[in-house]
Amino acid sequence: MSKQHTVACYYFPNYHVDPRNEAQHGPGWSEWEVVRHAPPRFEGHVQPKVPAWGHEDESDPAVMAKKIDAAADYGVDAFIFDWYYYDDGQFLEQALEKGLWNAPNNDRIKFAVLWANHDWTDIHPMKMGEEPDLLYPGKVTPETFDSMTDLLVKDYFSRSNYWLVDGAPYFSLYDLSSLIAGFGSVEDTAKALARFRDKTKAAGFPDLHLNAVVWGNTILPGEKVIDKPFELTQRLGFDSVTSYVWMHHVPMPEFPTTPFEYVRDKYFEYAEATVRNAPLPYFPNVSMGWDSSPRVCPSDVHENLEYPSMPIIGGNTPQAFRTGLERVRDFLDAHPESKGIFNINSWNEWTEGSYLEPDVVDGMAYLEA
Repeated sequence: MSKQHTVACYYFPNYHVDPRNEAQHGPGWSEWEVVRHAPPRFEGHVQPKVPAWGHEDESDPAVMAKKIDAAADYGVDAFIFDWYYYDDGQFLEQALEKGLWNAPNNDRIKFAVLWANHDWTDIHPMKMGEEPDLLYPGKVTPETFDSMTDLLVKDYFSRSNYWLVDGAPYFSLYDLSSLIAGFGSVEDTAKALARFRDKTKAAGFPDLHLNAVVWGNTILPGEKVIDKPFELTQRLGFDSVTSYVWMHHVPMPEFPTTPFEYVRDKYFEYAEATVRNAPLPYFPNVSMGWDSSPRVCPSDVHENLEYPSMPIIGGNTPQAFRTGLERVRDFLDAHPESKGIFNINSWNEWTEGSYLEPDVVDGMAYLEA
């Protein structure tokens, strides 16, 4: 990518030991356990995925330093951390707060947060045919939201490598319906977001950049499709909208695999329609791939049901991924209102088959692409 583009990459921080996970899954657990035990589901299905760097602890600053160098060397400008904050506090924050913040080279990359305010259910792995247990509700109280935004302004936005868009800290939000449920109305939610903006300005920033993830297809248990999402985000006071993954917009018709090219082309049809119809700037997405089968209980049969037992993107090669990057480059050049910004899913979604980190099969080929 030329310097006129900003490449942000989603980062899923479930690859270190966290007390909540230990309470649920046992001592020393991280999602590497799910990665290790993922079986192949059909002929030619490459599982388990094996990281070239090993099953490392991302909360270790030395481990994070290796990730930072690889990302920066190959053109990634920012990590957008999936960030979890519930009524009883934070979750999975140590990859960022211990790992990245203490990495000796953290000035090489910017970071921002996507508040992943969806319900956290027990899907690591998930027993098909059973409703997964709800562990942490994504809906939070207004008091929790106020404490959370205080923390962000004080401890996150103040860091020299926090990602700014036109001088404003970038804050993304995953689940609009969960956000509004916490305040009870669109009007009260808009007021809370305005207070968050005021706090950020009071801390010396020219503004806050509020970004909303939108989708037309649900993936995770508990997700809901928002009616007229672009009208809603404008009413709430957001500055831009974006996508998390292609599957949020593209139903995959073929099982067990749907071709990469089909998903890519259908996504860019959505992106073109969005940039025409949305009143806010749209930051497009490139998805490296998709294979959520590791989150299906290994003893279950992989069938065409619902997440995580769903179609896989087939033909997901570094060369195919490169065509997605070329398409998004052309899209951004044609739509300057998108500010040259796009995101990639993902740096390390190993159990959803969407990762740029090197594995033993392709090495650094996706980063080279």
